[in-house]
Amino acid sequence: MPRLYAGALTLGMAAAGLSLSAHGATEIAWWHAMGGELGNKVDEIAADFNASQDDYVVEPSFRGNYSETMTGAIAAFRAGEAPAIVQIYEVGTATMMNAEGAIVPVHELMSESGQDVDPGAFLPAVTGYYTDADGRMLSMPFNSSTPVVYVNRDILDQAGVDEVPTTWQGLGETLGRIVDSGAAECGMTTTWPSWIQLENFSARNDLPFATEQNGFGGLEARLSIDDTAAVDHIQRLADWQQDGRFDYGGRFDDAAPAFYTGRCAMLMASSASLAGVRANAEDFDFSVAPLPYDSDLVDTPQNSIIGGASLWVLAGKSDEVYQGVARFFDYLSSAEVQADWHQFSGYLPITQAAYELGQQQGFYEQNPGSAVAIEQMTGVTPTANSKGLRLGNMPQIRDVIEEQLERIFNGDASAEEGLSEAVRRGNELLERFQQANG
Repeated sequence: MPRLYAGALTLGMAAAGLSLSAHGATEIAWWHAMGGELGNKVDEIAADFNASQDDYVVEPSFRGNYSETMTGAIAAFRAGEAPAIVQIYEVGTATMMNAEGAIVPVHELMSESGQDVDPGAFLPAVTGYYTDADGRMLSMPFNSSTPVVYVNRDILDQAGVDEVPTTWQGLGETLGRIVDSGAAECGMTTTWPSWIQLENFSARNDLPFATEQNGFGGLEARLSIDDTAAVDHIQRLADWQQDGRFDYGGRFDDAAPAFYTGRCAMLMASSASLAGVRANAEDFDFSVAPLPYDSDLVDTPQNSIIGGASLWVLAGKSDEVYQGVARFFDYLSSAEVQADWHQFSGYLPITQAAYELGQQQGFYEQNPGSAVAIEQMTGVTPTANSKGLRLGNMPQIRDVIEEQLERIFNGDASAEEGLSEAVRRGNELLERFQQANG
C-alpha cells in the first residue's frame, strides 16, 4: 500500500478496505459536492469509466456543498467509513495535506500503481496549488475556475463605450461614464468578494496575501493584506460605491442577479459561472473580459488564482481499491474527458492537452469568451504571489474577511480599519492551526 503523507492533524483511525460488487468488481466510493446538472455530469463520467472496463466500479455520491462534504469526510474517516475519493475545495488544501495518516498523495498512488502522472501536463497555476515543495502532486485537480468579468454589451453600447478597460484606472473612468449616462444604475458588482477583490487582486498585481509565500513556505504564514495596496483597492471600491460605480451585492454569488436584471453593467465572477450567465442573459448580449490589473502597481499583470476543488485519496483502503483509483484518475485526466467536462461546466480544462483538443474542435471559436479564463491563467509564469494560497483555517479566515468587507462597504469602517481587524482575527486562526499542526 502507498506510504501515507505525514502531518500532525489526526483525523482518526484507518477506514474500511476492499468491498466487492455482485460482479466481483472492486467498488470505489467517490464523495463530491457537485449538485444539479454538474452532479449529473459527474454521474455520467463515472458511468463511462465503469463501462470502459470490468475491474472497477466508481460510485459517486453527492454530499452537500464544499464545506459539508469536507466535514462529512472527516467525520466518516474518524468512524472508519470514509470514501476512497473525496472532493475538497481549494481552501481546504492546507488542512488535507497536514492530515496525519489520512491521505495518500496522488504522486505516490499513481507511481506505485504503475500509472503515469506528469505535473507538467497540467496548467501551471493549477498544478502549483496542489503540489508539495518538491513539485509532487498531492491531489488530483478536477474542477478549477478563476475570476473573469462579464459585461452587458447592450449597456456599454448605450453608454457609447466600445472597449472594456484592462486596468482598474481605466475601468473607473468607464464605469463613471456608464452611470453618468443613465445606461445603468450600477457600474459593476462582484461575487465572492474576498476571493476576487483581495485574493485575486493580490495575485494579479503580484502582491503577497500572506507571508511565507502565501503559506506555501510553512505554517508560520500570517496575513499581510493590511500592509499592501490591497487596502487602497478596497477603499477605491468603497469610494466607488458612493457614486454608483460599484455596488456591494453580498457574499458568495449573491450579487449575480444585479447583473442578470441589467441593474449593473459588469459582474466579476467565476469563469465557471459562464453557463449561468448565458442562461440568464437571454435579454441582452454579453461578453467576457479578463480581470483588470492596477497599472500603478504592475506593467504586466500576473495570472489570477484558482477556485474550485481537487480530488483527494483517503487512507486505509486495499491495494485493489488504490489500483482502481489510479486507473480512474488516469481516465479522468485524459484530454477527451477533461475537454468534455470543461466545455460542459465552464471550469478550466486543467490540462494543456484538453485545451488544445478544444481548439481543434473549434469550441472557442463557436463559444466566444470561453477562452478568456484560460488565457488569463496561462499567459505568464506564476510567481510566489500568484501561485495560490495554502493557509490553514482558510474557510474561517474568508468568513472573517467577508464580515469586515461588509463593514467597509456599509460605511461602518474604513478599508484600513476593516482589513486591520480582518488580519488580526485571521492571524489568530492561523496561529491556532500552526499550534495544532506544528
